[in-house]
Amino acid sequence: MLDPIGSVPDAELSAELAAETQAPTEQVRTAATTPKRPSLWGHADYRKLWSAATVSLMGTQVSQLAIPYIAAIVLGASVFQVALLGTVEMLPFILFTLPAGAWLDRVRRRPVLIAGDLGRAAALTSIPLAYAAGVLSIWQLYAVGFITGLLTVLFDVADQSYLPVILDADDLVEGNAKLQVSAAAAQFVGPGLAGGILAAVAAPFAIIIDAASFVVSGSFIALIRKHEPKPERKRAADGTHTSLPTEIAEGLRYVLGNRYLRMIAASTGTSNLGSSLLFSILAVFVYRELGLSPLVVGLSGACAGGGLLLGAMISAPLARRFGVGPVIIGSMFMSGLAAFPIVFLPSQPILAGVLLGSSSFALSAAAVVYNVNQVSFRQAITPLDMQGRMNATMRFIVWGVMPIGSVLGGLLGSVLPLRLTILLGAILSSTAFVWVLASPVRSLRDIPKASRSDAVASD
Repeated sequence: MLDPIGSVPDAELSAELAAETQAPTEQVRTAATTPKRPSLWGHADYRKLWSAATVSLMGTQVSQLAIPYIAAIVLGASVFQVALLGTVEMLPFILFTLPAGAWLDRVRRRPVLIAGDLGRAAALTSIPLAYAAGVLSIWQLYAVGFITGLLTVLFDVADQSYLPVILDADDLVEGNAKLQVSAAAAQFVGPGLAGGILAAVAAPFAIIIDAASFVVSGSFIALIRKHEPKPERKRAADGTHTSLPTEIAEGLRYVLGNRYLRMIAASTGTSNLGSSLLFSILAVFVYRELGLSPLVVGLSGACAGGGLLLGAMISAPLARRFGVGPVIIGSMFMSGLAAFPIVFLPSQPILAGVLLGSSSFALSAAAVVYNVNQVSFRQAITPLDMQGRMNATMRFIVWGVMPIGSVLGGLLGSVLPLRLTILLGAILSSTAFVWVLASPVRSLRDIPKASRSDAVASD
């Protein structure tokens, strides 16, 4: 039985999970007689969505390396100004995520995905144009960061809400894992390629590659043919349409009222707060204090691609072997530990590259295992007409803390040694696993199939 806003009562979910664990013989018999599901590589619309993600993520690697380099080296910005780049880019996640989620539960998601890609391409193109005209400033980087951040809010919430429209609940873990494979490929190839490009051409011109990748991504999404029913507007008891604030409140109650989701949000938010504090000053630390080149940083960052690929390959098998809950807890614990090698980076390029690469590999592998399992769990238990608000509320919490972390990093990095500031961020991230360890998440064994019958209403 569902409550008025479509959530799964915790007692019912726990009972369902308990019933599953008490019937191993029946599970074995079902597994033996159920035909093997076809691979998603044969799913035409999923291939287009996967291709769009792969191209876009590849281009994003260039901007992620180039924009902090432009601020720190080309424009000579201060430590605090560089740290503010992350704050400005993530600020829309505080300001707009909740209304975006409620709005996205009223509209089709595919047009939003296409517009988000094309809008980010236009914003990024302004950077090389301004540089060529000799008017590029840190303020323009802030403006571009805010605009792309706003469009990313719309795109990411729509994207996570669109995947359950394309795929059945049984395919969500595989679908999310394959998307992480594309992220792994981009992370493996992208940073090294980006470092080589920055060594060959002026960093602002490298941004053109990312802009072009968004255009290609939007084109792939435009080719998806799966019919997406338009959601039916919610109605109040008196028959009138519910307001946007009312629907936002429903999303907040859904997440905060579910002890699984709220503890996952707390864990992810704590991890993101620490990592954003750390990474907000990393560019100044590696480029100015250690004197490393973009090529060394890019090549070491490519090691994250290997970690992403490993994580995508082992996330589902680990969940089957040890259970979804223990894997969520263990992967968050490992991701916290993986940040500590950054504290001990030396100025010797080869050794620094090895340590930074090792940290990136371990952090990425653990993060993928965590995200594949917790995102799939969230998607599986949430009705389709609540997906946008659920994802938006989660993003509001777990990404909304990142501007706070960036500001803290900039402030602490301005008065404390950068290495000490990085250590504080790593310590904070390492505590994130406690939230899920102290929650009913630890008892989860499988991804439940509750709530998916509440489909989006047809036209």
